[in-house]
Amino acid sequence: MALVTDERLSARRLARGVSRALGALGFATLTEFPLNSGRRVDVIAVNGSGETVIVEIKTSVADYRADRKWTEYLEFCDRFYFAVPADFPLALLPEDCGLLVADDYGAALVRSAPAQSMHASRRRAQTLQLALAAMQRLGRLLDPDAEI
Repeated sequence: MALVTDERLSARRLARGVSRALGALGFATLTEFPLNSGRRVDVIAVNGSGETVIVEIKTSVADYRADRKWTEYLEFCDRFYFAVPADFPLALLPEDCGLLVADDYGAALVRSAPAQSMHASRRRAQTLQLALAAMQRLGRLLDPDAEI
């Protein structure tokens, strides 16, 4: 059995808080979602009108400084946010991205993300991918022994 690092556990907790906050705003969320680019996002969310939000979770300054792949996520969403814990130095994060301060139970909106428009063909393909991923995860939850 693999040990879960403190940073990974902290990221999972923040993802839960982010998912709760986005759910209260009418978004359905998935965590650890692979994009067609081969990258994996921490949290992706879609609302009833099809708006797509991606949230990149940073648990520490070292985590933020070591990971610069987040710019590759921008073409896969309509809004992009960073989510960080309350003790994170917010001045380090780019001002042209949305910002959430999160914990295990929720997230507070510090700065709204600027809106951009995802390409229609990418939106369609990604929405289908999201639906399949959600159904497969639910199927595995309901029947862990099934070949899904």
